[in-house]
Amino acid sequence: MSVSAASHLSPSYPDRAAWGTAPKLRAWQQQAYDLYFSREPRDFLTVATPGAGKTTYALRIASELLSRGVVRALTIVTPTEHLKRQWADAAARVGISIDPEFKNSQGATSRDYVGVAVTYAQIAMHPALHRARTEARKTLVIFDEIHHAGDAKSWGDGVREAFEPATRRLALTGTPFRSDDSPIPFVTYVEDGEGAMRSVSDYSYGYGPALADNVVRPVIFLAYSGEMKWRTRAGDEIAATLGTPLTKDQLSQAWRAALDPKGDWIRQVIHAADRRLTEVRRGVPDAGGLVIASDHESARAYARHIRAVAGEGAEVVLSDDPGASKKIKDFAASDRRWLVAVRMVSEGVDIPRLCVGVYATSTSTPLFFAQAVGRFVRARKRGETASVFLPSVPVLMGLAGEMEAERDHVLGRRRDEDGLDDMLLEQAQQEKKQPDALGDELPFQTLEASATFDRVLFDGGEFGTAAAPGSPEEEDFIGLPGLLEPDQVASLLRKRQADQQAAKRKTKKGSEDSAPALAPHEQLAELRKELNGLVGAWNHRTGQPHGVIHAELRRACGGPAIAQATAEQVRERIAMIRKWATQRR
Repeated sequence: MSVSAASHLSPSYPDRAAWGTAPKLRAWQQQAYDLYFSREPRDFLTVATPGAGKTTYALRIASELLSRGVVRALTIVTPTEHLKRQWADAAARVGISIDPEFKNSQGATSRDYVGVAVTYAQIAMHPALHRARTEARKTLVIFDEIHHAGDAKSWGDGVREAFEPATRRLALTGTPFRSDDSPIPFVTYVEDGEGAMRSVSDYSYGYGPALADNVVRPVIFLAYSGEMKWRTRAGDEIAATLGTPLTKDQLSQAWRAALDPKGDWIRQVIHAADRRLTEVRRGVPDAGGLVIASDHESARAYARHIRAVAGEGAEVVLSDDPGASKKIKDFAASDRRWLVAVRMVSEGVDIPRLCVGVYATSTSTPLFFAQAVGRFVRARKRGETASVFLPSVPVLMGLAGEMEAERDHVLGRRRDEDGLDDMLLEQAQQEKKQPDALGDELPFQTLEASATFDRVLFDGGEFGTAAAPGSPEEEDFIGLPGLLEPDQVASLLRKRQADQQAAKRKTKKGSEDSAPALAPHEQLAELRKELNGLVGAWNHRTGQPHGVIHAELRRACGGPAIAQATAEQVRERIAMIRKWATQRR
């Protein structure tokens, strides 16, 4: 084992380091490392945004503890089989021999190894075995994505039993929150003053600071709405526009229609994403794309769409495929364009060349969304950007707009009753071979599904207006250069937004000059219609009721209620809500 090698490990190890960080640890890694050894704790929870370099940091601590003789063995606990091998590969590069193939039935591993990599499920199946291993030698346990220890009571209980006697425990997570109240073992909770218990990390490094440090890529979200028509299980035919206010059931079904491989929505979005990937590859030649699908059937269908659009096949990765890990590793080392996956790359898998994503799943838990987007933020050099295409669904738009928010795991809080974020992570990540069945009633059937470019979300702001796929307005945003600094991204988005608005005003003025002037009541009706449309879009983004938004506009601009407002007062409110949309809220 080489402490020197560990100390010079690339921060993006085993891939290329981000700009300005090699060969030393990144500033956050060094700060967290120094804090750890200043305290010499038994338990330490490090929260760092996906892509920040948690593996490098943890292996550096492990190397130091092993070299000092504080511990003699290492156990790494991961959520998936693939991650066991990824950790073993990373550890091998710094002289730490880890057995990723260890099975409970073995009882012990070869003396060639310093330790083992196992899954949370593996621990839950035989905690007494792992407790005996932990007691036999002074052991450091590294928990990769520690929140998984709360996925099921048996998992949490197994982890506690197996590793209670550990000499040291280092917990890592990029998303320290869960959608349920399951406590996470070896994590400290404190009263938050509102009757709930909130998790406490020992060191935290969020997406916002990482973006400012050029450690991760900025993410541009491209949202698509569209017209959906479907036949329900009761036999009724329903039409709705994705991206407009809908009931819970309507939204769920419209979302499902959009993702249906038989409809045009997903085909058009994949086409747009492939055009974006081509643009990104002008500056990042090996840039890759990832489609995150809900089930096996859809994943294979999306791959067929990609072949038709891109002219080359996509790698399809399914978690029950025994060759899945090798496929991911081969894809990461290649320059192939597209990967389609179900669950396998929602978390922890390191493919730094992924720059373009399509969020083609109805999973809406904050945890899953954060992990999925985390696949695209791993920076290799300065200026790389990430682009994620997603449906115009309020819960997803909200999560996209809160990328820089830092969350803790809270026990005993009031549940959100929006009806969309009601799946625990383990349910969200269950492997599905086919879409959900609907009992004995008529199956859900998509009749029509077409996409419309809705808007771009970046750094808390919204840019662009509705446009048809392939239109110049859409191309303004799809054609953004793939190598840009975050401030350049924001500047370009603002410019293209302004240019589009100016062009629309010019077109509108020309049509007004050639058309009969509207009567005052007609003009006021048109302005109210425009304002109500913008209020609907703001409701879509924030979840605020329409009446609350109108009240805020009235407070900000003055004047009476909308029914008594003059045309000029309505124009002021239109200008104000547009200003909100382009500024951080």
